[in-house]
Amino acid sequence: MFQISIVLITFVCMEFIAWATHKYVMHGFLWYLHEDHHVPSNKQFQKNDSFALIFAIPSASLIILGSVYSNEIMLYSGFGILAYGLAYLFVHDIFIHRRIKIFSATKNKYFKAIMHAHRLHHAKQEKENCEYFGMLFVPLSVFKSLK
Repeated sequence: MFQISIVLITFVCMEFIAWATHKYVMHGFLWYLHEDHHVPSNKQFQKNDSFALIFAIPSASLIILGSVYSNEIMLYSGFGILAYGLAYLFVHDIFIHRRIKIFSATKNKYFKAIMHAHRLHHAKQEKENCEYFGMLFVPLSVFKSLK
């Protein structure tokens, strides 16, 4: 139970870390890597995909170091980051952007809100004045705008 708690707490914390990273790093000094994600294209890979590798570093490091030093907090925190990365792959890349076409349209309000918030975020192609930087936590205002 302790291990599952660490994974879940880390997973939830990653939404806030990803939000802050998206807002202040991706839309900040690393905009040159993220910019192509805001420009419609049919490219298979984008410079933005390098963030998957960037986020994999702390995950892999914690898993390796946690294993080597028998530190469960490090180990399961690494698995929590990995779980968030997999959620990002499925929600952002596959469900929202349809980079792999395995999901069809949904009637689920929560998933519609995720999609809508992301579309609002992408409505601007420049790095300033964007909103909705998270992936899984959707503000109530987005749910209300769906009605």
